[in-house]
Amino acid sequence: MRIISFVVICAAAAVSACQKAADKAPASGAGASGTPDFHNPSDPAFATQSPDSFRARFATTKGDFVITVHRAWAPQGADRFYNLVRSGFYDGVRFFRVLPGFMAQFGIHGDTAVTAAWRERRIPDDPVRRTNIRGLVTFATAGPGTRTTQIFINYGNNDRLDAMGFAPFGQVVEGMEVVDQLYGGYGEGTPRGRGPDQFRLNVEGEKYLARQFPKLDKINKATVE
Repeated sequence: MRIISFVVICAAAAVSACQKAADKAPASGAGASGTPDFHNPSDPAFATQSPDSFRARFATTKGDFVITVHRAWAPQGADRFYNLVRSGFYDGVRFFRVLPGFMAQFGIHGDTAVTAAWRERRIPDDPVRRTNIRGLVTFATAGPGTRTTQIFINYGNNDRLDAMGFAPFGQVVEGMEVVDQLYGGYGEGTPRGRGPDQFRLNVEGEKYLARQFPKLDKINKATVE
């Protein structure tokens, strides 16, 4: 069983989208100020190490929740999450896969150029030092060495994921009741359910979700506290 992070897109679409991302990147680069620019994954500021522990607040369409991250649990995952949050990557991103009793997943950007730019920006796997139980936060993966930007929050005891290499890096410490309220009526994604097709989400972006899955909740703003 895998929590899928879609990685295979036609080459033509990827090249086109990557070019758009390059066109949108500011000439001066946000990295000069220490805050990375999520349009440009090669920005040196994305190499910044996270604090040993930090909090990330997510203001969503259902309310706020807070994740406390412990770098010792999963250093590679903590660093990537820290820099994605402070870059603004998750602002406006939808919870596209919400399965009550299992998990809530997010992290595919609504701008297809951004999604394409991050597709190959994988981070090494971390050893699993914590168990996937309710409230713990973990990177999604399509197999070993494939973590990029997608995250999921465990709704229940999913300890079976531990042996598959899913390494929690943080925990929801405030607002788990908000996470519980995220809209999950669409169920699993196509073809196993009525939910969003990850291929189409990668290719069509936010327009696809807004048109066919308008009830999905989204992140209004994510910030490091």
